[in-house]
This record gives sequence, C-alpha cells and structure tokens, in this order.
Amino acid sequence: MKGSSPLELFGRQAQFQKIIKTLAGDGNLLIAGIPGSGRRALVRRAVEEIGDQTLEIDCIRAISSQRFLQLFCLGFSNIFKSETVADTVIAKWLLTEAGELFDRSVTGAIEPKPIALEQQQWLAFKLLIQLPQQIANSIDKRVVTIFDGFSHIRSWDRQNKWGKFLCDEIKSQTAVSYALIATIGETSSIADENLEVVQLHPLTDNVVAAGVQDILRREGLTFDPRSNALEMFLNAVQGHLGDTSSLLRHLTRLKLDRGIIGEAEVNQIIQEILSDLATTFESLLSLLPANQARLLESLALDPTTKPQSREYINKHYLSRGGSLQGAIAGLQNKGLIYGAELDYKIALPLFGLWLRQRLS
Repeated sequence: MKGSSPLELFGRQAQFQKIIKTLAGDGNLLIAGIPGSGRRALVRRAVEEIGDQTLEIDCIRAISSQRFLQLFCLGFSNIFKSETVADTVIAKWLLTEAGELFDRSVTGAIEPKPIALEQQQWLAFKLLIQLPQQIANSIDKRVVTIFDGFSHIRSWDRQNKWGKFLCDEIKSQTAVSYALIATIGETSSIADENLEVVQLHPLTDNVVAAGVQDILRREGLTFDPRSNALEMFLNAVQGHLGDTSSLLRHLTRLKLDRGIIGEAEVNQIIQEILSDLATTFESLLSLLPANQARLLESLALDPTTKPQSREYINKHYLSRGGSLQGAIAGLQNKGLIYGAELDYKIALPLFGLWLRQRLS
C-alpha cells in the first residue's frame, strides 16, 4: 500500500508519544497488549524517530537458558551489520572477556558455545548483558533493547534469577534503554516502579473506520455506502490492529471495476484469510491445555461477561474452582482473551470467528 499512512499509528498517537518521551528521556518501558496490537511496531518506530539503535531479543522461543543465550546473541546481528564500530567492539569483547564462552560463526555473528553447566550459562548471561552498554558507548548512540515476550523466560527461570538480574541491570545501565513486551495479563508479574507502562487496548470502531477508509481512498477503493460492508469489516476485526491490517491487504488486491467494496467482497476475503490461517489456528488450539481449549471454545460459541458463574460452568461442562480460574489466567497471559474489563472477549477476532465456524 504505497503512500499509505502507517496503520499502527491510527488511534495510538498518545501511546506513541509516551513511548518516544520515555525512551528519549533515558527511561525504560513495559508495553503490554495482545498479539497483533502493534507493540513492537510502535517501539521500533519510536526508536527510529529518536535515532537510537535497536537490539531485539525473541524470548518467546527461549525454551531454555541455552536457547535464550542463542537468541540474545542473534539480536546483535543487525547491529554489527549496520554499525562497523559495533563490530569492532564485539571483536574486542570476544578477545578480552568472552572468548571462553562465545564464538563467531562463519557469517560473523556471535554465538554461545555449547554450555552444559548452569554456572557457566549464568556467567555467559552476565557478560552478554553488559555488551549493549559497551556498544552504545562506542557508537555514541543509545541502544534500545527490546525483549519480546519477556515473561516467557519464567518457563525455565522458575526462581526468577535471570529476570531479577536483568531488572537490576535495567536500573543501573545508563546508555541502554529497555522495552519489555508482554500481554496485559502478564504485567502484574513484571511491573516495576522503574518501568513506564503503556497498555494497548483494542481500537474503537470509529478509529478503525477512519484509518481503513483513508488508506482505501488512496488506493481508489471505497466501501459501498448502500451496503453493510463497512459494518461487516468492523465486526470481523473488532479493533484488532493485526486482523485489520490483514483484511486491508486482501481488500487492496481485489480487482474491482469501480473500486466499490460490497458485502460479498468483504465476506470473500474473510473466508480466504480463515482458510489460509486454519492450520495455524489448529496448531494454536492443540497446544493449549484441555481446560483452556474448552473455555476458549465456550467463549467463542457463547460469549459471556461471567464465565465463573455456576450457570455458565454447568452449561459448558467447565471445571469449578482453581481449574477454571487457572484456565482464565492462562488464556489472559497468552493474550487470547481479555479480562473482566473487556468482558472476557476473545482477543484475536479472526481466531474467534474460525472457532465459531469450526464448532457450528
């Protein structure tokens, strides 16, 4: 969509300015929202706006401390490709401090050597966490370190040793800012007085409608005003930025004689996307514990503001007590449902629609 305004900023200007102000002022950030709400996109744009260097670490795939070290190292690849001075710093770091625990691959990327002992992995982490500060000092540019899905390290860091050490480093490092990305359900376990918290809630229908119609207009397209096409679109995406962008991309590829988008076209692209995502959705559902999957299916078929009520539990054969509360908390932490403040709605609208169609 050439020339279109970045959709992630529609309705997010206040949060965007808060992120810029936090990072530009040497602050650290916790940005929370569901998957697809634009968390990383906002941070990346803010870093670009203030001219800092980005270091991204994917904690979601960090299923062990060794894997976390690998992904942490991988995050440096963009830095030493774009900053020759950083490459020199990394080479010196390997030569003088970290050579026993780290190496360079044939592509020049740093990588941890296979380390079995927990004590050595811990030492490697302490060395690695200091590297962004050294790079920032050398390139005379701040480094913003983004930990995507930071809470996921708790799956193996059960004593919170690594997480606590990192939070202590966040407070002490002067040339590095940190942005921790999490779901809203995870914020209570991360929130700290030294982190500025930004929460991304669903966009309102008015904001989505204005943003989508503006972009479509630039592409020579418009919703048929005599139909419910726009309402169908808004009902399908329910303020979710990622789903909005997906439907929008498909709409702009349609070949329409007069550029008029009707209900048939909106329904067509929705079904195409659901078909494309079916395998992904099947995998996501299969990975959930049985009690979470059952609750999610119940909420898709029969939305409620009170999933803990006896009537709803009996109607859908849900477990009472800790099992149900655990399922609710688990789905919230994964960013799959909202909390009571948003009536326990399924947070990924197209996933919810796919579930309804699958179960009907």
